[in-house]
Amino acid sequence: MDFDVVSLRVKIFLMEIPVTIPSPDAAIAMRDSTLGQMEFARKYTLGLLADVPEELWQREPQGTPTHFAWQIGHLAVAQYGLMLFRQRGRAEGDVELMPGWFRKRYSRGTKPSDDPSPHPDRQTMLGLLERIHLNSMGFISQAPAELLLEPTEMPYAAYPIKLGALLFCPLHESIHSGQIGLLRRAFGLSPVR
Repeated sequence: MDFDVVSLRVKIFLMEIPVTIPSPDAAIAMRDSTLGQMEFARKYTLGLLADVPEELWQREPQGTPTHFAWQIGHLAVAQYGLMLFRQRGRAEGDVELMPGWFRKRYSRGTKPSDDPSPHPDRQTMLGLLERIHLNSMGFISQAPAELLLEPTEMPYAAYPIKLGALLFCPLHESIHSGQIGLLRRAFGLSPVR
């Protein structure tokens, strides 16, 4: 992408709409704001999970084709993908941070299983989620505007650049927090808010 060009057209759901790419200063301001949104979204997600009994962790309520374990695994994969892999590619140590088997089990298009054998235990999953969160927040907090303004593929929010992938992450987390909230209600747990 030619960074001197700040306006382009993006095809979204069969409609072409004009998009103005942010300036480097605006990209950094959006980066910092998005980090705050991601921190809020993650705290909210963890608050929804805090009192979920262990026996419900991998159970699907009647008529609800998901469970807490899959939601958390999926959020870990998504945050790694949007805030690390999309931004910098695969780095040394990523195999330990995001093992291939984990990515394949919880990526977009996968389905939850109520068989506990394919899922790590709750503590392991929450530990992985935390490590990815800390790594991605640390990396992105130092990401320069030049990196954030590089083009990327879907999924992204607002802009077809790496900043857009970053902007999508707290939105995605919030969508899944809603699903976790629905799971809580389906199991008769008290609402958090």
